[in-house]
Amino acid sequence: MKYYVITYGCQMNKSDSERIAYLLEKKGYKPSLNEKRADLIVINMCSVRQVAVDRAYGRISSLKDKRIILTGCVLKQDREKLKNKVEIVDFNNLFKTKAKVKYPQGFIPIMEGCDNFCTYCVVPFTRGRERYRQKNEIIKEAKGLIKKGIKEITLLGQNIASYPSFPLLLKEIDKIKGDFQVFFLTSHPKDFSDELIKAIKESEKIKRFIHLPVQSGSNEILKKMNRRYTKEQYLRLIGKIRKEITDIEISTDAIVGFPGESKKQFKETVDLFKKAKFDNAYISSYSPRPGTAASKMEDDVALKEKEKRAETLRKLI
Repeated sequence: MKYYVITYGCQMNKSDSERIAYLLEKKGYKPSLNEKRADLIVINMCSVRQVAVDRAYGRISSLKDKRIILTGCVLKQDREKLKNKVEIVDFNNLFKTKAKVKYPQGFIPIMEGCDNFCTYCVVPFTRGRERYRQKNEIIKEAKGLIKKGIKEITLLGQNIASYPSFPLLLKEIDKIKGDFQVFFLTSHPKDFSDELIKAIKESEKIKRFIHLPVQSGSNEILKKMNRRYTKEQYLRLIGKIRKEITDIEISTDAIVGFPGESKKQFKETVDLFKKAKFDNAYISSYSPRPGTAASKMEDDVALKEKEKRAETLRKLI
């Protein structure tokens, strides 16, 4: 029996897929090079954006006469719609399961879930509240990956900087002997402490790269998003990071066309981008996600206007 895993979404989903592959092979399944030759298809779904949901639905429709398992971030309404077409399986505590590693990069989830409840985000509903792995488990997994020759280790969490004593964890991993680099994703600006900046600055193996989603440059929109910082606070944080770590690269996320976002408020995001001078940015057009607070707001920015705003930001990178 052969299996094939299709993954949508973030690095956390990619990590989960590696662990699902390990579980399947432990049960005797063999990996297939493509979905046509597979007896079992696993679709690891992402519900953060509608486009990813649409792609998953399209893939399911195209896979006729195949046994399909659907897992990942699946909203309640999608479970109901798809329950007669696929088997829906929740793989619990995947972050404690071994992974089938794809060289040269290894993913280590150190936490799962989120307690922030940004008004546009489904993660607290699909992933649950924050749960953390024990530090000794993480260190052991990192050492194991390094022994296997992994050169890039990415620590993962939906809100990774909220991991208890995260700077100390980075210091412990930095002490491990070997030729490797460490990345970590994704941080919320409100949790990015001076101790974390210092840990990165003083490390040898922590990559000089930070992904720090801003989402908007308008204080009014940030408040509606429940982001719990202002654009001024964000820019001060960026300034502090660049001052302390002069060779740092900073990327961000931004959402355009959030409900009620006026042209003036969007211009504030443009101004923030110009001041922050990001090295990279991932821009998405707002799409309402069922069950979130923002889904109750009027989605009043036209799709063409959203696309225009997204392109404006991309040109600034």
